[in-house]
Parts: sequence; C-alpha cells; structure tokens
Amino acid sequence: MDILDLTFSVSGVTTNLLLPPLVSLVISFFTSMGGISGAFLLLPFQMSYLNYTAPSVSGTNHVFNIVAIPSGVYRYIKEGRMAWPLTWVVIAGTLPGVFIGYYLRVLYLPHPRTFKLFVGCVLLYIGVRLVKELIGPPKARSAGGLAFEEKFKARAAAQKRREGTHVAAGLPSDAVVKTISVSLSKVEYEFWGERFSFSTLGMFSLAFVVGIIGGAYGIGGGAIIAPFCVAFFHLPIYTIAGATLMGTFITSVAGALFFSLVPATNGVSAMPDWPLGILFGIGGFVGMYLGAKTQKYVPQKAIKIIVATAILFLAVRYIVQFVR
Repeated sequence: MDILDLTFSVSGVTTNLLLPPLVSLVISFFTSMGGISGAFLLLPFQMSYLNYTAPSVSGTNHVFNIVAIPSGVYRYIKEGRMAWPLTWVVIAGTLPGVFIGYYLRVLYLPHPRTFKLFVGCVLLYIGVRLVKELIGPPKARSAGGLAFEEKFKARAAAQKRREGTHVAAGLPSDAVVKTISVSLSKVEYEFWGERFSFSTLGMFSLAFVVGIIGGAYGIGGGAIIAPFCVAFFHLPIYTIAGATLMGTFITSVAGALFFSLVPATNGVSAMPDWPLGILFGIGGFVGMYLGAKTQKYVPQKAIKIIVATAILFLAVRYIVQFVR
C-alpha cells in the first residue's frame, strides 16, 4: 500500500489521498459553468472505479456538494449573476423531494444495477432535450435567448477585431440579473438588456419532481433542474447557474443530515462517508470557484455542449451496463 493510500471506514474505499480532490476539481470546473456541481459524474466514478455501490454513496455525494458549492455561489453573487427568485422557487420545490428520494433509494433502488438503469433513463431524457435545444430551429428558442446569443457573439467579434486576439471578450461588468416582477403565476427578470420569464408554478412543480430524483441520486437536483431551465424555459445559462447551485447546496444540507440521522431502513444504512465526501469537496471547492469565474468568457453554446455530452455519455453507459 502506498504511503498516500487511505481506507475510509464507512464506505470501505481504499484510494490515494490525492485522487478524489483531483477528480472533483476537474469535473467541477466544467460542470459549475452550467450550474451543476459535478456530483452526477462523481457518482459513477465512486461506483465503478472505487467500487462504492452502497446506498450511502448518495449521502456522500450530498457531503461533497456542501463543501464544494459555496465557492461557486460566492463568485456568481459577487458578479451579480444570481437570479434570487429562481433560487427560492427551486429550493421550495426540491427540498421536500429530497426526503421522498431517500426512501425511494433505500426501499426500491438499493441494488446498484437497478439504480444505474433508473439514473440512465433520467439522464438520457435530459440529454436528448439539450441536444434538441442546441440543433433545433431558432423558432424553438425564445426571442430573448436568441438576441442574447447574438449580442454575445457580436461583443466577442468586436473585441477580437479591436485587440487582434482570439480570446473571447466575455460578459461586460454591467451584465447583472435585475428582478422585474415576482408573483405566484410568473417571475420576470432582465439580464444584459433582455427580458426572461418563467411560470412560478411550472418551475415549482418541476423542481419538486426533480427533488425526488435528486434525493435518490445524491445530487440535490441541480444536474437535472439546470438543463431543464435551459431546454424547457429557455433561460440563459449565465443566469441560472448560480441559482441551481444554491438550490443544490440547500437541499444537499438537508439530504446529508437526513441520510445521517435516519436509522437504517430494512437493515440498509445510508450513513454518508463524511471524510470521503469532504475530500471530494475540497477539490470541488477549487474547481467551482474557477469555473464560476471563467463562465462569463465561455459562449453559452459551448457550455451547453459540455453539459449535454457528459449527460448523454453517462446515460448510455448506464443503460448498456444494465442490458449486459
């Protein structure tokens, strides 16, 4: 055994001390740009590479989110790209779903093979929706979204011509989220001169269902709600990333505590491996800070491609494993 190898008592995992934070740093750097913590990619890494397949792996993912997410949220708040009304609607919907998801995981999805099929089908649906959003006709997208994308391209092109550089100009400092109206029927806000809106009840209902899935999956729901915000509600990814990360953080706090305090169900314990989750979280903390800071320089389409590719790869892999 290498001097840096550690064995974690709860999960039984033995791994090099540097591996978890390095893996989570790389994953979180890219996924945090899309409002996703990266926990949905850490789950298969733990299950397939570390052979951590017990139900407690979901709770361990919640611990990762608790440690990793604050740095990314801090950057989005500091740069004015937090859509607070969206944040609170997402939290209100996903929070109760986390508790339902716990029992779903322990009672009906304790076997890793069945769990992988469940996760694969959910991710496949989301991935297909994202691809349709990327390659679909312009009329399928909101007018505000189209204008926003064109404005980003024009600004980047102007910067390149002016400075003779290939580096994207990114968003200007005055591109911040400004809430226009909030009601039980609709939330409307402005970002970089364009207006965006979504149905309050529709977003809440979606968040509730996503919370159930996220609670079982150990991701807090962000990996599902963020793509939905883009593909269904046509909201710019720059404005939803901070909100979905904050929602994931709040629900993960509740999820980790719930998984830790609730007694074993049917002899199955879901107690998180806190030291392992914290170790993953340290790398995620750095990755999310850097990802949130870099996001404003990356074209929205590129971020969507990153998220869609990761989700589809994972979905197909899980479904194939189940069939075999």
